[in-house]
Amino acid sequence: MAGMIKKEDIEKVRAAADLYDIVSASVSLKPSGTGTYVGLCPFHDEKTGSFNVRPALGVWHCFGCGLGGDVFKFVEQQENIDFREAVELLADKYHIELHYEQSGTGRADGHSGSKRARLLEANEEAQRFFVSQIMTKEALAARKLLGGRTFSQADCERFGCGYAPQGWDNLVRHLASKGFTQQEMLDAGLARQGQRGVYDYFRGRVTWPIRDSTGRTLGFGARKLYEDDQIAAKYINTPDTQLYRKNQVLYGIDLAKKAIVKKRQVVIVEGYTDVMAMHLAGVDTAIATCGTAFGAEHAKIVRRLIADDSLGAVQLVGPLKVEGQAVSSRVVFTFDGDAAGQKAALHAFGLDSAFLSQTFVAVADDNLDPCDLRIERGDEAVRSLITSAKPLYDFVIEAAIGRFDTQYATGQMGAVKAVAPLVAQIRDRSLLDLYTRRATRRIGVDLDIMRREVERERRRQRVRDEDAYAPRRRFNGGGAFDRDGSPRGRDGDPYADPAKRRELEHRDATEQTYFRIDDAVFIAEQQFMALLIQVPLAVSPNGFAELTLGNFMTPVFRTMFQAVAAAGGPPSPDTPQGLWMHNLTKAGGPMLESTINELAVMPLPLPDDGRNAADGSGADGSGMVDARLRQPTKAESRYASELLVKLLDMGYMRRIGAAKRRMAMMPDGAEKIALLGEITRMETHRKDIQSQVYGNNVG
Repeated sequence: MAGMIKKEDIEKVRAAADLYDIVSASVSLKPSGTGTYVGLCPFHDEKTGSFNVRPALGVWHCFGCGLGGDVFKFVEQQENIDFREAVELLADKYHIELHYEQSGTGRADGHSGSKRARLLEANEEAQRFFVSQIMTKEALAARKLLGGRTFSQADCERFGCGYAPQGWDNLVRHLASKGFTQQEMLDAGLARQGQRGVYDYFRGRVTWPIRDSTGRTLGFGARKLYEDDQIAAKYINTPDTQLYRKNQVLYGIDLAKKAIVKKRQVVIVEGYTDVMAMHLAGVDTAIATCGTAFGAEHAKIVRRLIADDSLGAVQLVGPLKVEGQAVSSRVVFTFDGDAAGQKAALHAFGLDSAFLSQTFVAVADDNLDPCDLRIERGDEAVRSLITSAKPLYDFVIEAAIGRFDTQYATGQMGAVKAVAPLVAQIRDRSLLDLYTRRATRRIGVDLDIMRREVERERRRQRVRDEDAYAPRRRFNGGGAFDRDGSPRGRDGDPYADPAKRRELEHRDATEQTYFRIDDAVFIAEQQFMALLIQVPLAVSPNGFAELTLGNFMTPVFRTMFQAVAAAGGPPSPDTPQGLWMHNLTKAGGPMLESTINELAVMPLPLPDDGRNAADGSGADGSGMVDARLRQPTKAESRYASELLVKLLDMGYMRRIGAAKRRMAMMPDGAEKIALLGEITRMETHRKDIQSQVYGNNVG
């Protein structure tokens, strides 16, 4: 087994890894203050963004679930791997060679890549192999199938279509020649174990690569071509592996993600060729599930990409207007209009209210799927299918009512009995009454009859009430800023307006989760620690050296001060930003990790000089953040000096008070005179410190 990765290599990876780029691959991030971005947390289900990212500091924190950390921690959580594998995965991504300490046997092992990285490499090699086979003589049936659906060779190349040969172990032998072990092939889902050895999982089928949003191949989908195929299923997919989980993958997400985020629209179709047809027709937001129904995990992925919380705590749900786009934000399912399609639509009712409120259904005439619709009627018909989609609730209720002849009383009652269980499943009270009345008018019965049936069904099904439109409090620092990145209500420089600055300081105090108190002492300690973490070079080394544990009263900040000391004190100017955060977090341990992360993303009541603008780019506009600690602005240095002086002043006040209490209990004599002299010196020093505070306020 290889030894530990050398620390200098870990820091190379940390410096190269772009936290914004890595996080935004799975989370739609929006600017929220100076250098801060906010989105929906990928690690727990939420409807209002509380997931904060600070790329310049290389740190992220979720105020909802409490998770946070650096770029390695994000990859660990996202990929469900350990620290070593996270470093190796990022090293592979950024083409950094890793070196290892000598192993226990005294032998230095070379970098062979983590298991996950090896499985990704195996899938990529399998994809190259399948693509190389599509133009062979044997693959004629695959080319005919694709060509019959009007897909050109260029189209097939664009979507990565390939061919898995009919033989027993063609792919196995190819991967073995590239250095992959049989166990790696089995773990990647590319091979199966048989009585006569390992053989190809995909044989005699046309293939499609199933990728994540960053373009990494996680698995494959494959369609049957030959009648003598031993697997009867028309489509098969990679079995669940460390990389591939069918309830968390979406075919085409790598191609559609950018358009989904921009248009706040996603079109969900049922097959790989349907995704191809949609994109080729101009519907570039199309994706498909892979061998399973669209479920809650898929909905979380989609919601993170299309969510809009631009009004802050007011939850925006339902179809919203999108600037420069005729069609509103929406999730469109292209179900068939037959019984199977209606069953699939009913299945979607189990998703959450906020998601369903902007969910639509598109059904073509004659129940044609998008691929067949494009073949028969062209690209315009495909685009029109999406623009004319109906809301999901309307589609399901109309389908149920449409089965009855409501000109007769018995037909009306049949429709009521059929539609009441559907309306009852609408958990959102704000929509329940609306759709109850709509169904009543459509059937032609009294409202009381429908309401009675709906309420009976809600009790029977034990449907819980929700309000998808209810405001939700945001426990995150990003909420203190307007969309342009300035503190809310600010007129000019907040530093020049003490009232505005105190307002933001108090907001920081009330929105944090690690200490529920709001007073001047706590605020000074909190702001100082946040500034020390975010811009450590703003704090004077000589001034910091004067601080002792007695300068802090809040327990968590007393412990934080000790953690800074355990980390070696404030960092030197040439310390990498990521290393400073890593050293401090390591010194603080698990008890302080969440506090450090919160302080790292907490907004400071200071003006933005443009170097940390929340636009995804660094100071040089390259999109990469300088790995070294940045030099503080004048405002940051001044604020740090003011906070440091306040802490020192409070420390002297406590020491003077303790000394006076001790002196009051002393008998007259030399010891009491000496203590009086010490008190006089401390009071003189305190006056000098206070003059600095007042001088700064006047200046």
